[in-house]
Parts: sequence; structure tokens; C-alpha cells
Amino acid sequence: MTDTKALEALVEPIATAMGFDLVRVALMKGAGGLTLQVMAEDPATRQLTIDQCAALSRRVSDMLDEVDPIPDEYNLEVSSPGIDRPLTRLQDFADWAGYVAKMQLAEPVEGRKRLQGHILGIENAMVRIAVEGLGETAVPFANIASAKLVLTDDLIKATKPLSSEGVDALDEEEEEDD
Repeated sequence: MTDTKALEALVEPIATAMGFDLVRVALMKGAGGLTLQVMAEDPATRQLTIDQCAALSRRVSDMLDEVDPIPDEYNLEVSSPGIDRPLTRLQDFADWAGYVAKMQLAEPVEGRKRLQGHILGIENAMVRIAVEGLGETAVPFANIASAKLVLTDDLIKATKPLSSEGVDALDEEEEEDD
């Protein structure tokens, strides 16, 4: 399978040139075959609009057609990170301090490979998190295999959609279904 870091190295300059920050590049195998997932965000909003996703998708697709780094058939999926976003960069843990996150660790900390708690911030490449039953815990960023925000009422309140266009139509559809 193609190296994710190599794919990231191909995609990141495109996202950066368009003014976006790359959040994650993942090549996943599922029931429908391979999917190349590209998540990016506009640094000003921490989200992408549908038009921004479409533009990034076109540019990435054009580059992939030229370079052809994935020998098998695959689907390209370009998206905003969403409300319960993955935390992939050290700075993410500073930016989302105060919110709840789940972490999967490469090596156990205090005998645990899974942690969940309020992010307290970062210090010297360490992520500080308040874990129930453990208290304040410092985890080396390099030891975090994966992490994401947990959907909570506080996170929902803090994350405003860029646009509510089309919401009225959805509300009307829901009323008709009732």
C-alpha cells in the first residue's frame, strides 16, 4: 500500500497554495475499496465550505492523475475536519484546550493505551490532559497514535457553522416526515 507520508507530501503543497492547512491524509481500505481521505481547513474558520472542498478536490485529483502514486483504484474524499475533528498536530491540542478528547496511544501511559479527558494544553511536545481516575497526565505527542475531539454540548456551542444556507429546507423536510 502507498505510504501515507508520501501522499501527504504531495497534497500539502496544494492545500497550502490554496491558503488551507492540511489536517489529515489517510488511505483507508473499506467495503467499497480504497479511499484517499484528505481533510483540510481554512485557518480563519477552522472549516471548509463546500465550494472550498470542491476546489481542493479538483486540484488534488488533477495532481494525482499526473503523478499516479496509488497503483490500485481508489476514491478521493476531500472534507472539512468536522466538529469531532481529529487532532493530528501538536498545535491542535493547544487550540482545543478545554474540550474533551479521546486518545489512542502507541505505548501505554500509566498502564493505559486509551485516554479520555479535558485537554489542558501543551508543554515541551507533551500534551496535558485531565483524565478521570488519573488526574492531570502528560503524554508525549509522539506517543499519540490517534486523537479526536469528543462531541459534547460545549463543543457544539463553540463550533458555529459557516453557513446555515439550506437549513430551512431541511427543517421543512423533517416537518413533512413527521
